[in-house]
Amino acid sequence: MNARGEFSSRLGFILAAAGSAVGLGNIWGFPTQVASNGGAAFVLAYIVLAFLLAYPVLMAELIIGRATRSNMVDALGKISGSVVGRATGIWGFVTVSLILSFYALVAGWMLAFFLETLAHMFNMDSLSKWLTTSSIYRDVLFCGVFLMLTAGIVTGGVSKGIEKWSVRLMPTLIIIIVALIVYVTLQDGAIDGWKAYLLPDFSRILDPALLINAMGQAFFSMSLGVGTMLVYGSYVSKKENLPALGAYVALVDIGVAILAGMLIIPAMYVALNNGVQIFAENGALIEGDSLIFTVLPSLFDTMGAVGIYIACAFFALMVIAALTSSISMLEVPVAYVVENKGVGRKRAVWLLALVVFVISCTISLNMESLFGLVITATTKYSQPLLGLALCVFVGWVWKRDNILQELKSGNEGAEHSLFWKIWPWYLKFVCPVVIVLMFYLSIA
Repeated sequence: MNARGEFSSRLGFILAAAGSAVGLGNIWGFPTQVASNGGAAFVLAYIVLAFLLAYPVLMAELIIGRATRSNMVDALGKISGSVVGRATGIWGFVTVSLILSFYALVAGWMLAFFLETLAHMFNMDSLSKWLTTSSIYRDVLFCGVFLMLTAGIVTGGVSKGIEKWSVRLMPTLIIIIVALIVYVTLQDGAIDGWKAYLLPDFSRILDPALLINAMGQAFFSMSLGVGTMLVYGSYVSKKENLPALGAYVALVDIGVAILAGMLIIPAMYVALNNGVQIFAENGALIEGDSLIFTVLPSLFDTMGAVGIYIACAFFALMVIAALTSSISMLEVPVAYVVENKGVGRKRAVWLLALVVFVISCTISLNMESLFGLVITATTKYSQPLLGLALCVFVGWVWKRDNILQELKSGNEGAEHSLFWKIWPWYLKFVCPVVIVLMFYLSIA
């Protein structure tokens, strides 16, 4: 059996886990959710729900991981003592692989737009045009390049790969966001964006649509349910206080999402001031790929000579955000193949990266029929149901004494803590009901 890795420092784990949670959704989804759902009222609902719903499930994953020191399949098999647990782990393995397959395509687009800014700087006009024109060749090429970058990091293992690069990439990501916030805030029109983002419309705080959106954002932004946090938890030292570690991860994830809003929404209103269309036909702010690949590039074009440098920094930010998430996604199936099948890490990484690439190519060749289908099947249906399964395993199947013993390994007084007095029953009774309600309302 291959020796298991371990994070060498608390900071390394926090930045790696936060990097897993901080992805493209934080940057292109969260800001427009805020601006379209009552401004700071949505931010407040999001923060509350992140700790009421996402944090307890995050803790379940971390505790399972560290207690079993296993990949998702073996970990759920151990705590459930049944084939159902292993089957759930395989379901998570498949789900995270499918998520990575479409994620790599989107990240490839980000990479192409980043390289376009460099081509533009050197007046390579034909290359610049090709990089920003959608085509199967471009999509497949840069999806492959992005997966190679991801695999290159994951081959290094936990401390020399994932941790080493997370400690570099996450601070870089935050520095770029803060620098862009400062620049954008100084532009005409930015103050209207700040108002849209920060002024709360408390009349909407109990709006079911706002609460559903906030719950969904909180749950999915921490990449829960698919085993990334479980696997990262399995690499945490037994000396660490898990509830505190989980809280740090949640706070960093929430903080980066809020910072992203401070950048994107003022930038959109600067674009509006510069004559760029930022509202869709239904009156809502443009979001998703149209925001990233149409609205913001149009804004950069209106900024004159400095625009290309701002665009370069922005798309570098997007590539980094994608990379910190993709390395955690690839690690989930890699951990299983390495530990359960006895395959060497490098071989497992490149083999699984190739499998994901083949799926990505299949999606790219059938973009209209498969792209939206895979996203819906994985993030809207599979992820919340996996989160529900984790709540059931930890809340109803796994023995409480075993859970407490694991918590006490990092904190001798764990059984007297506020966390232990609330979390077990909360995960057992409240979280499953909330997740089922969120799931029903999202598909109804």
